Amino acid sequence: MEITNVMEYEAIAKQKLPKMVYDYYASGAEDQWTLKENREAFSKILFRPRILIDVAKIDMTTTVLGFNISMPIMIAPTAMQKMAHPEGEYATARAASAAGTIMTLSSWATSSVEEVASTGPGIRFFQLYVYKDRNVVSQLVRRAERAGFKAIALTVDTPRLGRRESDIKNRFTLPPFLTLKNFEGLDLGKMDESNDSGLASYVAGQIDRTLSWKDVKWLQTITSMPILVKGVLTAEDTRLAIQAGAAGIIVSNHGARQLDYVPATISALEEVVKAAQGRVPVFLDGGVRRGTDVFKALALGASGVFIGRPVVFSLAAEGEAGVRKVLQMLREEFELTMALSGCTSLKDITRNHIVTEGDMNRTISRL
Repeated sequence: MEITNVMEYEAIAKQKLPKMVYDYYASGAEDQWTLKENREAFSKILFRPRILIDVAKIDMTTTVLGFNISMPIMIAPTAMQKMAHPEGEYATARAASAAGTIMTLSSWATSSVEEVASTGPGIRFFQLYVYKDRNVVSQLVRRAERAGFKAIALTVDTPRLGRRESDIKNRFTLPPFLTLKNFEGLDLGKMDESNDSGLASYVAGQIDRTLSWKDVKWLQTITSMPILVKGVLTAEDTRLAIQAGAAGIIVSNHGARQLDYVPATISALEEVVKAAQGRVPVFLDGGVRRGTDVFKALALGASGVFIGRPVVFSLAAEGEAGVRKVLQMLREEFELTMALSGCTSLKDITRNHIVTEGDMNRTISRL
């Protein structure tokens, strides 16, 4: 069967992966309402395409924190990629580099920052969970910096792990042949089987629940890398992030894996963009499966998007070739959406190119 869109990889991954692994990647928190909404909210945004514009040449290039990339589609941090494929994060790093875009490596990767750096050149960001032991955090940040990583994506929505019921049912734990490579050799306890989710127990033991805005400032004292705050959904937190010195904001609900019944990220995006007032770039993470989704995010003010699950599902299905294909398909769909909307560069994509449910409701209330 020929793969013609990103969504088709999930069914293949489901067939190939052990149930525990597939469920870990695919599931959301509790009722999984936000998981469904992350996708469905995109369908409530419609296009207002402009016609008779010369779209023979389309430029999708952009810069993120000063780094030139080929398109505004980047790879989000997803943990433990060697559960999907033996090459894991190596394959993802190579695919991102080949596509001329950014890969974000998870703290909980099954390949270390040094191993990912060894795959060759590429622009890479490092996603950080803050552990109770700040020496561990300092060491990790320094290692990422030495390995050539260019920014920190600080995850701020995980003082505790969300309730992921499939992980509890499956007694989720890291397969015995894998380790969290960035923490190898450190006496931090293991992700052992427990009477619910092994990951939830590990997080409860290791991750610092006291994390606050002062820690964003503390991070700036130990690294010169810019810090993106990942997990912002409100205007209030946007303003606080900028006050704390964030270089950018990632609108994220952790792939709907933390607090259920928060809005879809595409629904929260405009509020965050308005509060940022252009002072820092705002990115969207969550639910992106089509080039049309990328266009909608940019029309609402995002500087770019990050994709997560499509990477691990395509990795499970076809390894590095799968990840390359996902990036290529999204690129081609996005280029086509730009052309059919009458946009030849990213700066041409404006709020006037879309209409949201809110816009329609406001129009009706004025009638």
